[in-house]
Amino acid sequence: MIVVIGSANLDFVTQAPTIPRPGETVMGRDLAMFPGGKGANQAVACAKAGGAETCFIGALGDDAFAQTLHGALQAAGVMDHSIECPSTPTGAAFICVSDAGENAITVAPGANHSLTPERATTALRPLLASGRCRYLLLQAEIPMATNVAVAQMAREAGIRVAFNAAPASHLPSALLECIDVLIVNALELESIAQTLGIAAKDVEAQVQALSTPLVVVTLGATGCLVHDRKLGLQHCPTFSVEVVDTTGAGDAFAGSFVAALNDGATSTDAAQFANAVGALACTALGAQSSTPRLADVRAFLTAQA
Repeated sequence: MIVVIGSANLDFVTQAPTIPRPGETVMGRDLAMFPGGKGANQAVACAKAGGAETCFIGALGDDAFAQTLHGALQAAGVMDHSIECPSTPTGAAFICVSDAGENAITVAPGANHSLTPERATTALRPLLASGRCRYLLLQAEIPMATNVAVAQMAREAGIRVAFNAAPASHLPSALLECIDVLIVNALELESIAQTLGIAAKDVEAQVQALSTPLVVVTLGATGCLVHDRKLGLQHCPTFSVEVVDTTGAGDAFAGSFVAALNDGATSTDAAQFANAVGALACTALGAQSSTPRLADVRAFLTAQA
């Protein structure tokens, strides 16, 4: 079982010819609403694309947005252990997607900031006690103190901790010491390297300087770089698809990568699987809505072989 602790938002998405520059107004097209938030997105990817038994712990308000998010998690097969925060709005994100598939996102965290260490550890404790949990998956859209607390609890219980360092932020040493699997993009890796005083400038040198047992660096259209202390450094190319919207593709990658590891895949096989999931997630609008199902991923990989 994988336990995902993180954010949940309702995404408001519009498409426009280009992403507006500072001070510019761009006429968009229809407005659509999709369930999102990095934590919920990755939980859906674990269950829907990865086929893993998945539990989600987040914080939601007591509004209509929350009901939409609860329903989306349930529909994806995620066991929802979200905490209700009365009188607090559910998180929301405002996303503009260009015709080229690029996006610009502004997040209003709302209830996500109410996911305190006390609330999260209380919700996590019985899941760890069940003896079924193998991975804890975290991101940086909830208070960092909460990530530290649950990562330490998982480490003490012998559970592997995976962390997607997105969005880029300062990571305390207490958290870094608990991470078994680190998933980053090149900018997030650079931020971590600077925090740790790593002088190397190129991605390969930076990733090899980290002490984390398994590090994956997503590189967009060129795939990903995997540094496994047991297997060394390998580049895994991605798949060519017609891009509609890149929103949530990184979350689809992260969730499905951990799901593949949970299923016993090697790091390189897990990366190939996650590259396929991330590519397919770019072919439709929205985050969770674009996450492919496991059968579709397998069919895609068979067709690519």
